[in-house]
Amino acid sequence: MAENEENPTEEQTPEAAAEEAAPVTDAPAEDAAEAAAEAPAQEEAPEEPAAEEAPAEEAAAPEEPAAEEAPAEEAAALEEPAAEEAPAEEAAAPEEPAAEAEPQEQLSPKERRRRSRSTHSGEARPARTIEERAQERADRRSRKAAHRRAYRAKVRERRAANPPAQPPAPVEKPAGRIKVRQGIVVSDKADKTITVRIDVASPHRRYKKIVRSSSTLAAHDENNEAHTGDTVRLIESRPLSRTKRWRLAEVLERAR
Repeated sequence: MAENEENPTEEQTPEAAAEEAAPVTDAPAEDAAEAAAEAPAQEEAPEEPAAEEAPAEEAAAPEEPAAEEAPAEEAAALEEPAAEEAPAEEAAAPEEPAAEAEPQEQLSPKERRRRSRSTHSGEARPARTIEERAQERADRRSRKAAHRRAYRAKVRERRAANPPAQPPAPVEKPAGRIKVRQGIVVSDKADKTITVRIDVASPHRRYKKIVRSSSTLAAHDENNEAHTGDTVRLIESRPLSRTKRWRLAEVLERAR
């Protein structure tokens, strides 16, 4: 037996070789059967955690819409102010043209005529009869008269709405020093009027010589008190006539 075990290939018959080979082939078959039996067990074992994980996923699934609803509400909250701001902007938009329309250039009539002439094409108007020219002139005058009436009515309304303030009281000027002259009456022929000669003696500016000069003044004598040759005093007054600017104050000395 020892020799057979040592040299099996030399003395074994084909039948023995087949018997020995059969167990060899059966062992892999048994191994495969055992592997197949273990495989379902292994596959079933992971299926149980999968069943346990499913509720967790289902529990997480309802939470996702909540997360989706929150941004939806935030988006709606953001859209509402935008919707509210939009009408405000639309309401403010029409005011801009009004503000732009206010500052219009105010042209004088002369400037308007100059601009109208600058835009004239240069084509001559057809010939008109005398009656047509007269009608155009009358229309132009009536149009200007209507403008004048409207302007005057507007001015009257403005003055009525804003009455002028009371004019300030006139400031009384200081009386100052009244001019006084002394002279001799040379004529009393006119009624309530005398002619007085005023004699003036003053030194010359350069030669210092006494220079005598005289002038005549017409003075008002209300009661005809003064007569020719009297020495009288005159004071300045308002214009009483074409030549009278003085008035008799008193008679200083009667004529002899």
